[in-house]
Amino acid sequence: MTEWMGLPALAAANGAQIDGLIGWTHVFMFVLFVGWGGFFAYCLVRFRKSRNPTADYAGVRSHTSSYLEVAVAVIEAVLLLGFSIPIWAARVDHIPPENQALVVQVTGEQFAWNVHYAGPDGKFGRTDITMIDLQSNPLGVDRSDPDAKDDVTTVNQLYLPVNRPIIVKLRSKDVIHSFGVPEFRVKQDVVPGLTIPIWFIPNVTTAEMRARTRNDEFQYEIACAQLCGLGHAHMRGFVTVVSADDFTKWLDDKVKEQSESSVFQ
Repeated sequence: MTEWMGLPALAAANGAQIDGLIGWTHVFMFVLFVGWGGFFAYCLVRFRKSRNPTADYAGVRSHTSSYLEVAVAVIEAVLLLGFSIPIWAARVDHIPPENQALVVQVTGEQFAWNVHYAGPDGKFGRTDITMIDLQSNPLGVDRSDPDAKDDVTTVNQLYLPVNRPIIVKLRSKDVIHSFGVPEFRVKQDVVPGLTIPIWFIPNVTTAEMRARTRNDEFQYEIACAQLCGLGHAHMRGFVTVVSADDFTKWLDDKVKEQSESSVFQ
């Protein structure tokens, strides 16, 4: 379905429902377009001047158009109540338990995405605004906190394991941003002062997607979908989806790398 609708390739388990909703909406809008277009053409012919030289102040007495309007309203209600609200409720009310998912904190700022992993211990370390350094410590992670010693931070690069629930906790340092990855069918505004969770299950690795698209340079891209300043167009991040083993190796390597870096500092 994604191909004929012109949608990006699907790479998340939750995306099929969303694509189905988009597909039915397109079908309904096509029927509506053809129907109202045909009705308009009929009116042009039926009520043309040559056939009705004298104005009829009583007008049309048929209720056909009223019935059509009611039918349109019913279909819209079905799309909203039968499809949209249940999908939305499932995404909001059925977030998987954190002990069964990978939890990642993503903080937007003008104009970058800061990513924070809890590390192998699964505990996020303390952060302190006074420790923020845009070059070396953009999130202000307090490395003196025992829980923070194995924390991993990256900028504009999100690594994820395939076929595992991912919970992304979104925050903002400054203005409203919007976290969106089209292939995962997720998009959420990031509001200053709030922590907003979203979740999804990526089920296609970056390597598999490159093979599918026959594009060796393909990357899942994090796009900011909310105008956030003069550098908005350059606020791009990237997601790399790998196997569970490769993700564990990547995380361990990053922990070691950051541990060595802190020693030299």
